[in-house]
Parts: sequence; C-alpha cells; structure tokens
Amino acid sequence: MSAEHDIAAAMPELESWIGRSRLVPEDIALPAVRRAAATFDLDPDGFKAGDELPSHWYSLFFADMPRQSVIGHDGHPKKGAFLPPIPLPRRMGAGRRVHIMGNLRVGDDATKKVEVAGITPKAGRTGQIVVLTMRHTIMARGETLAVDEFDAIYREAVVPGASSKTSPPAVAPAGAAWSEKVFLDPVLVFRYGAITWNAHRIHYDADYARGEEGYPAVVQNGGLTMHLLLDSALKRAPSRLMGYSARLARPLFVGDSVTFHGAAPSGGKMHVWAADKDGYLAAEMTLEFAA
Repeated sequence: MSAEHDIAAAMPELESWIGRSRLVPEDIALPAVRRAAATFDLDPDGFKAGDELPSHWYSLFFADMPRQSVIGHDGHPKKGAFLPPIPLPRRMGAGRRVHIMGNLRVGDDATKKVEVAGITPKAGRTGQIVVLTMRHTIMARGETLAVDEFDAIYREAVVPGASSKTSPPAVAPAGAAWSEKVFLDPVLVFRYGAITWNAHRIHYDADYARGEEGYPAVVQNGGLTMHLLLDSALKRAPSRLMGYSARLARPLFVGDSVTFHGAAPSGGKMHVWAADKDGYLAAEMTLEFAA
C-alpha cells in the first residue's frame, strides 16, 4: 500500500487525538539549571534560588520520560505512547510559534500542558508528509509564562542505501547587520540531548543516520539550532523578548559550522537566520520585542 493510502486510512483515529492533553510537572531545580548554564558556557555558580532564567530556557525543561520498554527503534517513544500513531517512520522538527509572558525562576514548581493542536497530511516536494502541531503551555506561580506551538514533520522511509530527500536549497539572505560563526560541536549536541532527554538516534548514531535515514552524517538537533540562534540574536536585543516564530529549512550536520546572521531591529522586530557551510538557508526566525 502507498503512504498516501496508509495516511488516509489512519486519519479518523488520528483526528481523535486532536485536543487531547496531559500535564508534565517540573521542579526547576538549581542543579538542573546549573547543568544547563554550563552547557551553554555560562558560569554555573552564577545562578541561585529565585533567580529568573532567560525567557527561552523553558524548552530545556519538562522532558517526556518514557520507560525504556516503550522506546522505538529510532529512539523516540513508540507511536501511541506519548504522540499520535502517525503511519510514517521519520520525524523531524520543522518550526514553532512562541508567545512569552514571563520567565521561569530557579526553584519554581512548574507545569507544562501538552496538547495535540493539529494533524495535517500534505503532499510535500519530498513525498507524503504529515505535520503534527503540539501546543505547550508553560505555567508557574499561578501564571502562564509561555505558549509554544511546535511543528514536527513525519516523512516516508528512505530506501536502504538511498539519500534522504530534501527540498531545493535556498541561498541565505544578504545584507546582515551582524554575523557569528559557530562550530556544531558533537560534545555540545550530546550535552543538549542529555539535558532535554532527547534519544533520537540521528543526533548521535552515525551508522543509523546514514544507513537507515539517509543522511550523510549525524544530524544537528533542530531545537539546539534554534536555542543557539536565539542566544546569538539576544546579544543584540533592543528590549525584552516577547515571542518569536521559527522555521527550520534544511538539516545541519554535527562537525560542520553554521553562520548566524541578523538584520538590524526595526519596528520592534528582528529577522535572523542561519546559513550552512555552503551558504544555504538552514533556519530563520522573526523575534518580537517589548515596545
């Protein structure tokens, strides 16, 4: 049967997942904060109880913790355990839309509400895909601190020995006001995966990434790319970050370098992007700041 037929047959069950939600509690404990700080080259002793964390650090907490018995071959939880049973085997982050109302603090007793917001089948340029949109609402101290809608793309399997199909590359924009070149360090990728409890094998198992998913090397974690691009942009922020939208356009590979670029802030917004080693657009963001 074709992937299109499998998706069509699965849609009634998949649509029943839309609106399902669960709560993920998290203690924003000082040792975890210090591990995150050290990973991103900050002084781990510079944080103490009650300190406010950078606004985008909520994504470093609230990891799902599936038992080993429900982990699938690719390192993700098996279908139907935490996420809808989409009948396509390969999963990659695609983008997000974030609204920020406040910051986590060290010592918070916090909660993330996880909700299935949308499941959309599409015929992509690289074959049949399904876009899964998850809505994450971050809460602490009786307040909503952030709402994050995250898109993941599910794709067809790769024929053994074939390369993973990608969309035609786009040249990164010109005219940046600033640029910063960053090495995609395998140690940083490992530490980030440990902090976020991400066991997807494409991020650490080169044989699996090449042989089963058709990539040329270990794949850079898209969440880490977005985090690093935000870190770079926020060094030039005109005021407090209120939200952002992000799109991942092209995979990056561990051991390569990426160059982050940004336009000058204008009208309370800043457009930033990442170019791979060949100058192609890999990711882009629009950040919004307080007036």
